[in-house]
Amino acid sequence: LCVSAGDFLWLCHLMQYAMTICIVRFQPKDVTVAVPAGALVTEAIHQAGLHVNMPCGGQGRCGRCAVLVEQNGANPGVRRRSSLRLSAADVAQGYALACQSVIEGDGSIVIPPQEKIERRLTSDRTAAAISLPYTYDPGQDQPLRAFFVALSPPTMDDQTDDWARLQRALRQEHGLERVTIGLDGLRKLGRTLRAAEWQVTAIVETDTWDDPDGAARVVDVLAGDRTERLLGAAIDIGTTSNVVYLVDLIRGEVVAEAVDYNGQIVRGEDVISRIIYASKNGNGAGPPDDQRNGLGELQALVLETLNRLLLRAARRVKAEPEEIYRVTAAANSTMTHLFLGLPPESIRLAPFITAVNQPPPVQAGELGLSVHPQASVDCLPGVASYVGADISAGVFSSGLADTDKLTLFLDVGTNGETVLGNQEWMLACACSAGPAFEGAGVGHGMRASAGAIEEVWINSATREPTWRVIGDQPPQGICGSGLISLLAELFITGVLDRSGNFNRQLGTPRLRVGSHGPEYVVAWAAESAHGQDIVLTEVDIDNLLRAKAAIYAGYTVLCQRVGVDPAEVEQVLIGGAFGQYLNVEKAVQIGLLPDLPWERFRFLGNTSARGAALALLSREARQRIAAAAQQMTYLELSADNSFYENFISALFLPHTAMERFPSVAAVMNGQTTTPQGEGVAG
Repeated sequence: LCVSAGDFLWLCHLMQYAMTICIVRFQPKDVTVAVPAGALVTEAIHQAGLHVNMPCGGQGRCGRCAVLVEQNGANPGVRRRSSLRLSAADVAQGYALACQSVIEGDGSIVIPPQEKIERRLTSDRTAAAISLPYTYDPGQDQPLRAFFVALSPPTMDDQTDDWARLQRALRQEHGLERVTIGLDGLRKLGRTLRAAEWQVTAIVETDTWDDPDGAARVVDVLAGDRTERLLGAAIDIGTTSNVVYLVDLIRGEVVAEAVDYNGQIVRGEDVISRIIYASKNGNGAGPPDDQRNGLGELQALVLETLNRLLLRAARRVKAEPEEIYRVTAAANSTMTHLFLGLPPESIRLAPFITAVNQPPPVQAGELGLSVHPQASVDCLPGVASYVGADISAGVFSSGLADTDKLTLFLDVGTNGETVLGNQEWMLACACSAGPAFEGAGVGHGMRASAGAIEEVWINSATREPTWRVIGDQPPQGICGSGLISLLAELFITGVLDRSGNFNRQLGTPRLRVGSHGPEYVVAWAAESAHGQDIVLTEVDIDNLLRAKAAIYAGYTVLCQRVGVDPAEVEQVLIGGAFGQYLNVEKAVQIGLLPDLPWERFRFLGNTSARGAALALLSREARQRIAAAAQQMTYLELSADNSFYENFISALFLPHTAMERFPSVAAVMNGQTTTPQGEGVAG
């Protein structure tokens, strides 16, 4: 190996740098770690077993991972590669972005209190009602069965082995001709049979969606008659929140529900941020709990959330998670990849291809999911990189796949998935709306938890606001429904013009110039929970306009592709948890939803979780979800020039073409409208 003198010196410096060990103390926990010089602060934090939020996935865009670096004489200890989102005053005080700063010497770093993720006050204790369009018959609908068998014990004259004896009983008493069992089942079989005096219940999976004619599989063997209850779980793995429905497969109903925020939020609030984080330190080809790679960490975080929810739901019916013998999961394509530990990089790179759209069933023990380790985990089928199984499940459970009406199905969230069609045809797309309507990307935005302003009214004469707060307490910020309501009120009362700029000639103290430009004060510091003004800035408004414009442009392009006008849509079905709190009038006024008679809108709640529960209960439902996924034609908006044109046109309130929103025009002209959209003198 020959190198020049200059290269040799450079290599010497590099080796010296790489071998330098820095001692870093983290406060207020008083934890000290030794890390190599050049390590990111976030890496040192993880090594210390501590936590810092990174909602942007470590890209340095959100500013939420700011830490305070205490100066160590002339040696700052930390070098900032980027100070985006930090003001000059912040830097002067010693703040640095943990994800964008490297350690170059000994020092002390203070991790400020991290934002806590709280559940919305709406209780997750009430079991969701899942109605079937027919009388439920577990013997016909359900592929998981509990069979009680009374075996004849072995004798000197009957030397049949234990497994063959169980097979014979299942064949003679229940007509199961072909039955298999795994090694774990065989290991416990003999002891269970003898302890139960040969009276046992076999939990049997009679078929799977990918092999309906295959052999039945014994999942577990229990002592005695245990046929009175058989539990399964339907899971919705959302980007923001996770939902678990615990289902009694004999009675055909949900018996418990548990909800919490997806633990992955601390490493990215949107799918792109998480894909980028998953790529950290390679593809993460280690076990789920391997914290040395991004993919392994993200998989561990979502499994931690789901396992906690499974335990909570099971305990509510006096059961243990190990008594759950079958799982169906619905998720967008990125969440499915992260749940299964599949590298998701190709999803964000042209031509945007998933590793798999219809994953084969896996066993829970392979994933580390805390149910019975032999339980099948069936991830429902998706359509494409940005239209996943949550939409397939939603299209089926909403009734879109069964109606002859021209229907628009919307999942208003980070990805903004949209489906247009009926039982004959369906066209689908996804637009990257971003997390603005979920409280992220807005200075005082927050999730819909206690302390969030969820609705706003502004007096048209005084421009003074009134608001309603979740939990009836002093406000801490504004959630998605509150942001839509506030934006609409500011526009309707003339505080904002159609471009989203403030009318600063109104003479109200609510309008001022802050550190981030013009802003409107929603709540004064004395009214808030944290003693700071809660404001909406023009930068925030720009983010909200981009989010609503993306969603509007998405369904407009679908309509244009099939030659229909949005006004011809006969019904609009809105899925997702956020949709339950959406005010149609306000959403129309900002141009998020089409201007249609209000009776055409239906809010369906969590259609993804409901679809997963239906697939868990019914073979037919599972097959029809797969058929719906196959039926949808995916339109990649990044390859459609008309999307950009429609997006630009929608970056106004409510739109550049005011004639598309006659009810809003009527309000602006001093009229009110009835739910049918007819003008009434105001």
